[in-house]
Amino acid sequence: MDFNILVGITVWTLVGAVLLFVLMFVDSLFTKYRDFEEVKNGNMAVTSRMIMKLFAQGYILSSSISTSNDLLEAIVVSVVSFIILLVIEHLVHYLLRIVAKFDLEAGTQQGKLGYGLFSGALHIVGALIISSCL
Repeated sequence: MDFNILVGITVWTLVGAVLLFVLMFVDSLFTKYRDFEEVKNGNMAVTSRMIMKLFAQGYILSSSISTSNDLLEAIVVSVVSFIILLVIEHLVHYLLRIVAKFDLEAGTQQGKLGYGLFSGALHIVGALIISSCL
């Protein structure tokens, strides 16, 4: 195996891991509760949602890396995809709260596992849709 390939894999992986951490941190700023505190306190609804968000972000990142020839392009595509997913998430949460009287964020914070799973599933579905466009 060529040394340059190993260096490339290492650099892309490290940049991907850092970007994933940054995106998850930024995403946590948009919740009304503190994700990591809820996870530490054993809130399985928040934990489930966070795991599904992590998978969704990782999937988008994986798709953008696999379709890009340039690291900067992969980063930009990932960030734009993250913003699209964040906007769609907030729009869907708003519509569910208004139309169905179904507050996913409050229910998730209260530890209602179904709420967390539903919210996390929205992330995964959004990631699948966005990734199909890459």
